Amino acid sequence: MKRVGVIGGGQLAWMMADAAQKLGVELVIQTPSEHDPAVSIAQEIVFAPVDDASATEILAKKCDVITFENEFVNLQALSLLAQQDVCFRPRLEALAPLLDKYHQRCYLRDLGLPVPQFFALDEAENLKSKIEYLGFPLVLKSRRHGYDGQGTFIIQDFATLEQKLTLNQSLFLLEEFVPFERELAIIAARSVEGEIVTYPVVETQQEQQVCRRVIAPAQITPNQVAEIQAIAHTLLNSLEVVGIFGIELFLGADGKILVNEIAPRTHNSGHFSLDACETSQFEQHLRAVCGLPLGNPALQCAGAVMVNLLGYENSHSDYQSQRQQIAEIPQAHLHWYGKTESRPGRKLGHVTVLLDNQNIESGSAYANSVGAAIAHTIESIWYPR
Repeated sequence: MKRVGVIGGGQLAWMMADAAQKLGVELVIQTPSEHDPAVSIAQEIVFAPVDDASATEILAKKCDVITFENEFVNLQALSLLAQQDVCFRPRLEALAPLLDKYHQRCYLRDLGLPVPQFFALDEAENLKSKIEYLGFPLVLKSRRHGYDGQGTFIIQDFATLEQKLTLNQSLFLLEEFVPFERELAIIAARSVEGEIVTYPVVETQQEQQVCRRVIAPAQITPNQVAEIQAIAHTLLNSLEVVGIFGIELFLGADGKILVNEIAPRTHNSGHFSLDACETSQFEQHLRAVCGLPLGNPALQCAGAVMVNLLGYENSHSDYQSQRQQIAEIPQAHLHWYGKTESRPGRKLGHVTVLLDNQNIESGSAYANSVGAAIAHTIESIWYPR
């Protein structure tokens, strides 16, 4: 597999560039706008929306295998291409149960994986009694196309819920609010041969449902790490995935782990791997989809903290002076996505700072507090007071 087609041209595709060069692979991108980050690194581009299957047919003629940068695709239309022997990795059958969040929840539950209690609104007989059973607050989620907190609402009372549901209620699912102690994530990859490798479990810190920081590795017990790795193995083997998946989880105050969401692609919680691991998640994904042996996912330092540089205003600034100050932090690696427009909450770049002090024990409370202090320094430079 020498030419990889990527549906989607955002920063996740852009970050595949170095790995593609290292592996001798060419990237052909399907993306709607000439301003999308991956346009600058692609060998060839098909300009079209990501759910345009006729454009994907053109893409297929230019490459050996097609993979996905995001999941906003039209699976039904793509299945016609799969029937004509177009090679998709991960395969479309692996994506099918995941794109609708209600179907995803059902799939995870039926696999025996731990998930919050949930139900679909379009089949909710006795809506009031079901809601009384779960109690407020509740989480209302868009079943399709929600990401970075879009389409996720914390609902405090019945009046607010009714107000939100003036739209078509079949577009949503409801689930119990989990009073978690922290949020965790794991990146896992599976090869064509069925080999699975997992990255260190990380702690993710969200604000307004958008990831602000990732601390690697998470400060959790070896048993919790083993449980999360087992969840990843069960899921990837059941779906017969080829490629990388991001799995987001809740850790309850009682030590119980629940699966929150699955991203069938490279994921924000794995960006630290670009600088902190022997094989980045982007290289690992390309290795898997090209049928190459998987690389070593281990940390090469005691730990790392990744901070997302989010837009906080509507502007066309490139934030040069803030970026310069952040880049001067020792062991900082800044990745700027080259987006031409800032708006609140938009991911414009990220910075990873490596913790390799010999005195820092990997995953310790001290490492976490050092990571938190570094994140605070970065954010105090980035965000206006």
